This record gives sequence, C-alpha cells and structure tokens, in this order.
Amino acid sequence: MEIQADGRKRRIGLIRIHMEEDAGKLIHDLSSDRGASSYVDFNRTGVPLIEIVSAPELQSPEEASAYLRKLRAILMFLDICDGNMEEGSFRCDANISLRPKGEKALGVKTELKNMNSFRNVQKALDFEIRRQTALLDQGDRVIQETRLWDAARGVTASMRGKEEAHDYRYFPDPDLVPLVVDPQWVEKIRASLPELPDQKKDRFIRDYEIPEYDAEILTSSKALANYYEECLNAYNKPKIVSNWIMSELLRELKQDEREIEECPVPAVNLAEMLKLIDQGVISGKMAKSVFEEMYQTGKRAPEIVKEKGLVQVTDTSEIEKAVDQVLAANPKELEAYRKGKEKLFGFFVGQVMKATQGKANPQMVNELLKKKL
Repeated sequence: MEIQADGRKRRIGLIRIHMEEDAGKLIHDLSSDRGASSYVDFNRTGVPLIEIVSAPELQSPEEASAYLRKLRAILMFLDICDGNMEEGSFRCDANISLRPKGEKALGVKTELKNMNSFRNVQKALDFEIRRQTALLDQGDRVIQETRLWDAARGVTASMRGKEEAHDYRYFPDPDLVPLVVDPQWVEKIRASLPELPDQKKDRFIRDYEIPEYDAEILTSSKALANYYEECLNAYNKPKIVSNWIMSELLRELKQDEREIEECPVPAVNLAEMLKLIDQGVISGKMAKSVFEEMYQTGKRAPEIVKEKGLVQVTDTSEIEKAVDQVLAANPKELEAYRKGKEKLFGFFVGQVMKATQGKANPQMVNELLKKKL
C-alpha cells in the first residue's frame, strides 16, 4: 500500500490478512467501594473480525498515522467498516523497535494497545521512541512486552511481558482444509470493486484539474468525496468548491469535532450559496458570514440573505456617492496618495466598504476609486 508522509511516498508491504473472532474484554475497577474488582464483557465475543498485519517497514509515527488513515479510507470506500476507532470497529495495535543507524537487524519490540485515535497512535509511538531511546542510551535493555497507552497522562505503561514469539500463539488450524481459489473468481471480484481512494484522487486531478493536495484531502473519506461531487453536480466550478470545502466547511467541522456525515449544510445548499456570489447578490466576504449562519442554523443562503438584508450593492450611483464621501472626508490621505503613496489605495477601499456596511461590490469599488483617484 502506498502512503505519503514526511514529504515522501513509500510502499508498505503486508505480511498477512486473516479472520478471527473477537474476544471478551476485561475491565478492571480499582476504585470500587467493595474493593478492587474485575469484570468480563462478552458483548463482542464471537464477532468476526479481520486482522491486517503490515510489514515492519514503517519508519516514523507520521508514517504509521498515514498508513492507518489510508487503510481506514480503503475499508470505508469498500463499505466493509465504518472506521470508528472510538467504538472499536477499527482498531490498531502497534509494534515498535529501535535499532542503531546503519544496522539491519531489528531491535526488541514492544506492542502498544489502547489507542483509539490517529492522534493517540502518533503520540504513543512518539513517547515510546523517547522511552526506548533513554533506556538504550543509559545501557539498559528493552524487554519484549505489551504496553497500554494512557492518554490522560501521555505515557505508556506495562501490561504484560512476552518473552518469545510463540507467546503470541499463532498456529495452523488442523481442521481447515486447503482452499483452492479460482483465478477467474479473483478477477471477477477485482472487476466488481468500487473506485478506491487512489483511483478517485487521480480522477479528481485529471477530470476536475484541482491540485494533488486538494484531491488528497477530498478523497480522504468516501463521504467527503461524495459531498464534493454532489456539490459539483449543482455548481460545476471544481476549484472554487474545493476551496470552500477545505477552508470554511472543514474548519467548522473540526471546531465542532464533527464528521462530514454530520454536516448541517447539504452539498446542494453550499452550491446554491456559491451561485449567489456569481450572480452578484452577495460578495465573497458576505458569503463567509452567510455560510457560518447556514452552518449554525441549517437555513438556506437566500433565506439568510433576505433576513439580514445582505444583498450586495451594485448600483453605480450609490457606490460612487460613497466613494465621493470617503475622498472628501480624508483630504490628507488623498493628497498623500496623489503624491505617490499608492499603498493608501487599500485604505480607501476599506473606508468605502465600511461606509456601505460591506455591501458594495468590491470590483466596482476598485474601478470607481481608480477612476476618481
């Protein structure tokens, strides 16, 4: 699988993909009034799961995070996993080991568990690198063990030791007969696969002519890619739509800790607002406040524009009147501008926009000011 991290692209191999059954879960309560207690949660016991084991080729916490994000996106594009790490439907155990620069043999590894977000995976690996480095620098040895990530304290803690590889108890099941896979069946399945993240990213770059960076973000989840294309169906200006999604929309979602599936602004409503900019009804600056209101209330753009009286002023005589008033009120700045201080042009634009409460068409303001000055 190809990933991009630390400013480079690399292919990470897979050792195996196998099916398991989920196990019971132990919950330890040390603060009980009746003394320390342990509980066994059987809710997930017997539920089938797939374990995917990567080759020991990831070289940094950033690469590990990029690998997990890419894997999660593929599984979600295939509609076989909802990708929810907090609820446990997508989980990660990370093995980490250090070795002296220039050596090929891997060092003793530790296994990290209890990481329920990409950020926590990266933080846990960062901490473990520092912990193992400190041990090796002072002449101690790293022991093979399983450690738990404590997100509250930002540290890993020992859970249990695993001195030998056989402690992991991998062994063949003698009751399973060999399975012969028909190559034609494999090709039939391959042909039925949906468009995966990399393919969609390449298509976005080719068909919509947007930068690779934009395409990478927009295809980071199936729902986000669908939102983008749904918006394009109603407003076919790919780069403008991309800019609004990546700046305004994703910022609001991140602030609220929401996923795109929970977005209160449907794609068609965003497209409708962008059309109002093209029609000269609102300016780009107005549109940002309109969008914030759409996000907070769920209302459509025309409704907000009408309620707040945000219609853009495009009447030449009205804007010219405001320009004349601003120039008359700022004789010193006007004289300085005409003597060569051209940076004051921005000052005059700002004053006209202020005089019109931000409603004047910016392009017309610029044109009329240039003419007057």
